[in-house]
Parts: sequence; structure tokens; C-alpha cells
Amino acid sequence: MDYRGIFEDAVDVLRQEKRYRVFADLERIAGKFPRAVYRDDADNAREITIWCSNDYLGMGQNDKVVAAMQETAGALGTGAGGTRNISGTNRPLVRLERSLADLHRKEAALVFTSGFVSNEAAISTIARLIPNCLILSDQLNHASMIAGVRHSGMEKKIFRHNDMAHLRELLEAAGKQRPKLIIFESVYSMDGDQAPIEEIADLADEYNALTYIDEVHAVGMYGPRGGGICERDGLMDRIDIIEGTLAKGFGVMGGYVTASRPIIDAIRSYAPEFIFTTALPPALCAAARASIEHLKSSDVERRAHQAQAARTKEVLQEAGLPVMPTETHIVPVIVGDARACKAASDLLLEKHNIYIQPINYPTVPKGTERLRITPTPLHDEEMIFALRDALLSVWETLGLPTHIPAERLTVDALSSGDLTLPTTGG
Repeated sequence: MDYRGIFEDAVDVLRQEKRYRVFADLERIAGKFPRAVYRDDADNAREITIWCSNDYLGMGQNDKVVAAMQETAGALGTGAGGTRNISGTNRPLVRLERSLADLHRKEAALVFTSGFVSNEAAISTIARLIPNCLILSDQLNHASMIAGVRHSGMEKKIFRHNDMAHLRELLEAAGKQRPKLIIFESVYSMDGDQAPIEEIADLADEYNALTYIDEVHAVGMYGPRGGGICERDGLMDRIDIIEGTLAKGFGVMGGYVTASRPIIDAIRSYAPEFIFTTALPPALCAAARASIEHLKSSDVERRAHQAQAARTKEVLQEAGLPVMPTETHIVPVIVGDARACKAASDLLLEKHNIYIQPINYPTVPKGTERLRITPTPLHDEEMIFALRDALLSVWETLGLPTHIPAERLTVDALSSGDLTLPTTGG
């Protein structure tokens, strides 16, 4: 048996389809975000501008956050020393969970090593503990949520993206007596659209369903204290479980869920992803808490972020580039072909010192391949115009279309396919 050949062939398939992922060797420069040092395969170094970071507010280099990490590492050391049950429940982690519960106005919170793990663990555990639970999942939910659904082993129904009439049909068919869990996101990261949270909450009340929302692309960035879209719209009390990340708006690492004390206690007690995983180190916990507490009281970063995101959209749209309309900070520029998308990303880096990772199938549907741009408060006017000029140059060099058919630029077009759970997500 040629075991080596099996794996080489599997990777070759991805290369042929232009879906093979290449990782950029980057060194973020403290105090100069979004600038970074890029090193190519020959170890040649040059400074570039990152336009696709999920450190949406630049909090990963905030002075308070960096100081909290440094001071805590100096005082408590590096690792946590074990799982939460075996000596790993450190004081900064306890304080972090209290801060998160307060952020979302819930009774309790539970921290995981990543947002992927928190979604997979929480969804699968909650559903397994509810007898005969039916999971109703939005068609464009993230891969981590899909993993949670699959791992639960419970029956699932997929509703068309943000289609409340379809969700109502599925709820009606299930009946009011059957236990149900509705899972969805507040901000969908590839298209930049938002869920109709209030309508989902109304349906959940009407049909006696539990609600679970993923706010990973919204926490820190929306709401008076950074509690996400639910806080901004005054809906936190309408949602039973709120999941988030520490790695995007808060600029550190980790994931979490917040809910009533019994739900959190059940996840803590039954989820193997939590029970058998080493706890987050004290320094990371302290840094995350410093970021959260800063953003609870400071709106400067959020206002600047929204202003720069709006400005970036405006400049790119005025230049005639195929920007998908969004109501959030996500700025997708449609290419529509996997090979062309990779070529555009490569050319931006090689010629213009701009890094934007190509987003191809299966993260997005075929024919909607794109460059996903994420402006931050620290992308200034000069950077925005440099981005515009670079994109126009790349579009001309590669002969890319500047006018994508309207049906390819709408979120509805992405919801018209087969209602099955994909194997991955954005």
C-alpha cells in the first residue's frame, strides 16, 4: 500500500482545483498594525499591508492588552498547567468568564480554546442532552456549527439562509411540543449580512424553541459595550445561548459561550472538548479580559472601525470594482473564479505589497470566489486609496470583470442551492 501516495494525490486534487491553501509567513509589527513583515520561500523579507485580518479593531496590539499579557506571564508563568479540573482553573480565567457573562448579561460563561471548539462542543452537548431534539440550522452557518450538529447525532433541518418563511414551515412541521434548537449567526463573515434576530426570537417563542447565536464576527464591534448585534438591537435577553470569540474583535485567542447557569454547568460537565482540554494560559486570559473591559467603556475603536469600513466600501465602489453590498464591516470583492482569485491575491502581494487571502470553494459557493477585505480603525485614508489603485491595476492586468451580474452580488443568490450541510465554512 502506497500510503504516501494517497496523501500526495489528495493534496494534488486541491492544487489542480486551485483550492490548495498557501500560508503567508507574517510578522506583525507592534505599534504599526496593519503593517507586517512578509517572508517569501527564499526568506526574503519586506513590509506589507494586511487587509484581511480578523483582528478587526487592532486590539491585539493595544497597549493595555499587551501589558496585561506581559505582566501576567511575568507573575504567573506561561501555561495553565492542566485541564480545568486538574489545576488549570487559574484566577485570570475565572475573572475572564465573569467579564464575559457580564458583557452578554447572562448568568454564566464558559471559555474554550477556540471559537470552533466552543461551537462544536456547546451545540453538540446541548442537543444531546435534550431528548428528541430537532436542530434547525441556517444554510450558511459556519463549519464549527455544522460540526456541532453532526457530532450531536440528533435530527437536523436546514432552513434557507435568513428565510423566515422557510424556518416557520419547518417549525410548524415539527410541532410545538417537540424540543427544538435554532442555531444561526449574527454576522455572516463571507457575505457581511446579518440575521433577522428579532424575527427568529419571535418564532422561537411561538414554537417553544431554544435559540443559539454565533456572534464571533460582532463581539467587540457592535453594541454600546461591544456585546455584538444582539446588544446593539436590544435582543440579548431574547436569545438563550450567545457564543463568541476572543480572537477577532478582542484581538487575543479563545472562544466562549454564555447562557443561564444550568446550561453552562451542563456543557461544563458533559462536553469532552472542554473536559479533556488544557485550560487557556493565565496571560492570554488576562489579555482577553483587558480587551473586553476596555471595549465595554470605550466606543472610540468601534466608531473608527465603522467609519473606515464605510469609507473603504465607498472608495472601491466609486472606482467601479465589484463590491458585494453589505451592511457590516465585511467588504467582499467578487472575482467569480478560483484561479483568477488566487492570481489576484498573488499579484497584490508580489507587486503591491498588499496581502488579501483568496476565498474560494468550499468556503463560498463556486462562481462567487472573492477577496474578503476587512478594514480596521488603523487603515488610514492613504492605505485605502493605495488599496483601490492596486485592485484596479490587478483587475486590468488579469482582465477581470468589473461588472458582475446582479444575481451574483446578492446574498439571495448564495441561498438558492441544495439545502445540505457543507463540509466546511468561512
